[in-house]
Amino acid sequence: MNNRSQTPLAPDFRLSCEFFPPRGDSGSGSLERVVERLEALHPAFYSCTYGAGGSTRDGTRNTVASLLQRGLDAAPHLSIGGDSKETIFALLDDYRTLGVKRIVALRGDLPSGSGRARNIHNAESLVRWIREHSGDYFHLEVAAYPEVHPDARSAEDDLEFFSRKIEAGANSAITQYFYNPHAYFDFAERLAARGLDVPLIPGIMPITNFEGIVRFSASCGADIPRWLLKRLESLQDDESALRAFGIEVVTRVCDDLIAGGAPGLHFYTLNRWGATTAVCRNLGLDTRPV
Repeated sequence: MNNRSQTPLAPDFRLSCEFFPPRGDSGSGSLERVVERLEALHPAFYSCTYGAGGSTRDGTRNTVASLLQRGLDAAPHLSIGGDSKETIFALLDDYRTLGVKRIVALRGDLPSGSGRARNIHNAESLVRWIREHSGDYFHLEVAAYPEVHPDARSAEDDLEFFSRKIEAGANSAITQYFYNPHAYFDFAERLAARGLDVPLIPGIMPITNFEGIVRFSASCGADIPRWLLKRLESLQDDESALRAFGIEVVTRVCDDLIAGGAPGLHFYTLNRWGATTAVCRNLGLDTRPV
């Protein structure tokens, strides 16, 4: 695919990438190589996920610390899950000592088999706790769901819950991934109609595997349009062709988002570099001024 049309980027266009904590020495070494590849794109920061119920707490912290030691900006995910206020406050103090300036604040999930009801708190509560304990020190990212959170009763309820996170003190938002840019623009318009002017960064999931993207999309409430699902299904036994098609599709989604004024892109890398760098190269983001 040729590079996108020369649509001007937003003045403060932001590119960021997400990892999950690697397992073992081999995983850590692999992630280091991924970071080396992605550094050519000059992401504003790298975020690192936080497992259900804090199951990757140490891994998240260690990954973030490693990125910071490389001189890179890193943002840990922090979810309220089943954690106490004291645990959250201790983590905030630790991250501040490490030099963290940005946190992705999420509701999170309880670990499977915990046998406990969902914590009565949510991401709004977490944002309020962080502001209570740390003031405005951290830049807070929260999640947004252009295609509606799977637990929401309606699109309006979902927008209300999101609005409360912003009103509680969140600075900006990263969306769940999607393959229909209209969902993003509709959400942004409805947000603006409420008078909430915060950067809404589209989350981007590269497509490299048929079974994986179908399974994950079903679990997180992301829609795969029928035409796209059928095309991917027809290519599932040809890994190279599916990857090339997936890169083209995601490039066009990103191109539409940029043309529509999206303030940035956040790539869910799955600890890989190939598809993310290919999409960014198609978009000309590998040569943008930084």
